[in-house]
Amino acid sequence: MRALPLKRLPAFAFAAAILFAVPTSSPAFLGLFEKKSKEAPNASEREQEFKATALLTQARAAQTDGRTSKAQGLYEQIIKVYPFTVAASEASYANAILIRQNSSMSVGFDAFQAFIDQYRSSARFEDAIQQQYEIAEIAKGGKKERSLILVPVKMGGEEVIGMYKKIITNAPFGTLAPLCQFSIAEIYQDITEKDKSVLAYQTVVDNYPNTKQAKEAQFRIGSISSVAATRSEDKSNLVAARDALTTYMTTNPKGERATEAELGLRQINAVEAGQSLTVGKFYMRTGKTKAAAIYINEALKYGSPEASAEARTLLAELAAADPEAVSDAKKGQPDQDYTVSGAKNLRGRPDYIGPMAPDLARLGQKPGMRTGNDSFMPIPLTEPTLPLKAGDMATGTGSLLPPVTEEKPALLPVPAAPGLPVPPKPTTPAP
Repeated sequence: MRALPLKRLPAFAFAAAILFAVPTSSPAFLGLFEKKSKEAPNASEREQEFKATALLTQARAAQTDGRTSKAQGLYEQIIKVYPFTVAASEASYANAILIRQNSSMSVGFDAFQAFIDQYRSSARFEDAIQQQYEIAEIAKGGKKERSLILVPVKMGGEEVIGMYKKIITNAPFGTLAPLCQFSIAEIYQDITEKDKSVLAYQTVVDNYPNTKQAKEAQFRIGSISSVAATRSEDKSNLVAARDALTTYMTTNPKGERATEAELGLRQINAVEAGQSLTVGKFYMRTGKTKAAAIYINEALKYGSPEASAEARTLLAELAAADPEAVSDAKKGQPDQDYTVSGAKNLRGRPDYIGPMAPDLARLGQKPGMRTGNDSFMPIPLTEPTLPLKAGDMATGTGSLLPPVTEEKPALLPVPAAPGLPVPPKPTTPAP
């Protein structure tokens, strides 16, 4: 029994060697994985397209006559029996339209998604994306849909967000993609998901920077952070709001929201100035003059009128109570300026008798020459006589001009003096 396989083994090995020794023009093995060239449909394919088109005509006629169930049955038959025909893609789209009209929004959305997944190269692709966007917009507006127990049920925010995300996945660079991403951010904003909303708006700015939605998203980021800053003491919200609004003002100086952005920046300045004043007052009560001066002067740089007036008054009080501490607080703080507050306080002091008298003797002196043993040589006061021609005379020591080695012609020809008539000499009358 074992002798038979041993006798056939060489034959199998020989056949395998022959197969692998055959040269091929491509890496594919025996043409199994070669890419087929585009060919005209054969008779069987043409027959399938003809039959599918005939059924499609019947389905459209039934839909026109109001026989929706009949039409929908024919559409589904075309999709099932002739799935690779052009008529099948048309039937799938028409069937999704009927499902949207007679079913819930989520079921209609899924019907168009099935069409997109199977017939992405169809001419109806953009229309299907538009249909999905309309369904998502209706769901976002709060329209209630029917449930299995015939009770109206409103779709949740996460469900609508899922629709928008699916549309972006279907056409990430389409015209509806920035609108969908902006709607996602609005939904998060409506349900008070601050971090997710800001992140979604930032995605609009990053992925679709040259759109109208990106400009509005940049303003929304600043507005949301500004509102969050007024409700909490988190300084990061103020920084985020300032950066977002400043970016909007820089990129859209004449935008529709420019006035609102400028007003928002003023409000942020007022909030930050108020926070600095609060901290400064706390340090004043605890007797830490230097720390109080730092925070109160910080309130001045924000430019809030109300906070600036109060800050100057407080700085004047600090300078009167402890001028050395205020002076120490200025060290290492190049952006801090205590000059105005100190001068205002100096005039209010009881021992102030006026500004210091100028040093008249020093002001009356003339500036003198620089003296010293350094290598600096002053410019000579008297310039030596300049040479007229080459070899006439050597250039003197200390001259600022190089010596003349050869006579150079004039840059422009010198015109001759015009011949003017010579007036006669006056005659002296005889005595």
